Amino acid sequence: MEDRPRWPGGPQGQPGRSVPPRGPGGQGRPGSGGAPSGGRRGGAAPPPGGPGRRAAQSDDRRRSSARSGNAEVPPEGDVWQRRRDRRGARNFGRVLFALLSVLVLSTTGFGWAMFRPGAGGTSTADVIRKGLSAPDGATDILLIGNDSRNDAFGNPLPDNVLRELRTSYDGGDLTDAMILVRIPNGGQSASAISFPRDTLVDVGLGDGKTKLTETMNRGKHAEMAKLKKDGITDPKELEDKSRLAGKQLLLKTIEDITGVSIDHYAEVNLLGFYDVTNAIGGVEVCLLEDTKDKDSGADFHAGRQTIQGADALAFVRQRKGLINELDRGRRQQVFVSALARKVMSTGTLTNPAKLTELVNAIQKSVILDPALANDVLGFAQQMQGIAGGNVQFFTAPVHLVGSSGSEDVTIKIPEVRQFAADLLLSPTERQQKQVAMQARSATSVSVYNASGVSGLAARVLEEISRQGFKAGGSSNAGTMDRSVIYFATGEEAAAKQVSDALGGVPTEVRSSVKAGSVEVYLGKDYKGPGTQNFAPVQTVQLDKLSQAGPLLAQPVTDDAPAITADDVPCIR
Repeated sequence: MEDRPRWPGGPQGQPGRSVPPRGPGGQGRPGSGGAPSGGRRGGAAPPPGGPGRRAAQSDDRRRSSARSGNAEVPPEGDVWQRRRDRRGARNFGRVLFALLSVLVLSTTGFGWAMFRPGAGGTSTADVIRKGLSAPDGATDILLIGNDSRNDAFGNPLPDNVLRELRTSYDGGDLTDAMILVRIPNGGQSASAISFPRDTLVDVGLGDGKTKLTETMNRGKHAEMAKLKKDGITDPKELEDKSRLAGKQLLLKTIEDITGVSIDHYAEVNLLGFYDVTNAIGGVEVCLLEDTKDKDSGADFHAGRQTIQGADALAFVRQRKGLINELDRGRRQQVFVSALARKVMSTGTLTNPAKLTELVNAIQKSVILDPALANDVLGFAQQMQGIAGGNVQFFTAPVHLVGSSGSEDVTIKIPEVRQFAADLLLSPTERQQKQVAMQARSATSVSVYNASGVSGLAARVLEEISRQGFKAGGSSNAGTMDRSVIYFATGEEAAAKQVSDALGGVPTEVRSSVKAGSVEVYLGKDYKGPGTQNFAPVQTVQLDKLSQAGPLLAQPVTDDAPAITADDVPCIR
């Protein structure tokens, strides 16, 4: 869009959105491989020193493991963040970043001529709503991974391609990955928030909550019905307009739950894996043992091999036969590293025919908003840095719905908005907040309702625990005109922290209060967090879980050696 800033301090020199004045607490706005072998059995020897075959883990064993309290399955009613979601999001993000950062090849001149504005080669969707974004100190990009059975131009994938992808035309338009990338204007590392696909949200269609993964499809069908009712009958017009409406609904939903005004939109579909790997002649990977999974089509031998097309897709999608989701994540890391190594090789960069095929492959699988398409070089250069690791991946704080093992999760919008805002803090600010939150977790807070307002104490206790304090309990008390916080002798600092969190409630020492705790009495004058219509500015704990608060996202770490684009590590 013309009225939205482009890249913060980017190569073209455009300024990013400014940072608003910070409020209390320092918060901003709330809110080279040979010919491809296909990876089939019988082509390569196992790696030296590699382990023997591992028996595939049975479904019964998996279920038994889950029932016995495996750490991957949270207890019922708990607030949790699935590590597999974090890893899945990070690896999809890297795949998407890798595909998009290939656009940096445009700096060769030949490739840029194909991507330059007005060349007409990049598919666009005018998803971003018109108008200036509120200043929030960052450029924000929504990245979508779509299992659409259409290419980026809306054309149905041919039957032979669907067969190669080992899928059918049924389904599609479910968003398997949704990532919001926040690139601070100051130039520090970017942060990316992923949203679990089964997060339950209200998308504003008047029929209750739905899974986030279904939002685009729901929006598309709702608009399709409306257009037909308005008398529109042209199939292409119906499809184009309804598909755009679905994308817009998903973007609006993400904006609503994060409080972030999204500047740019980028989407990649299944065809990206297939075409890009074919265009570059496959990528080299290495497996420790033979593996086979009929569901994904994975059928690979142990050792080094070159894979492309549908085999590349199967390589990263395989679930069965792996110990857990961490193995699947490792597969995806290896694939992306191999992809980056091959794309940046001399054989690709200096080969006009291969470069043309590569650019065409990306164009068929990537959709950008018009403003982003007009500055695709700046975007590619941004993505090059991110794809190289200059980004931290997080998952939005979620709450488990239903019984243990359920995939469905829900969110609390204030938590997600505060989390999104806190990602713009500098490393120093994050460290300071972390220290403060650790101190808060040592203070037990009990809340007494002396205001006469039903349920106020419970709401305030929830708010205060979300800010990192230990929840001591809530109860009613006799009516009081003024609010007060009582603390034990010598613990004024802890009381001051609670007071600041509640908007400046006065504090007093009281001998009956136990050490390590404070008592909050809410009088008729209380107007702080927890009251109706109050928009709280909440803090976020970055590395510990408060007793009653949500499990907040953390940077993903891995005990296994880091994967780089300089080697071909052997994995499961």
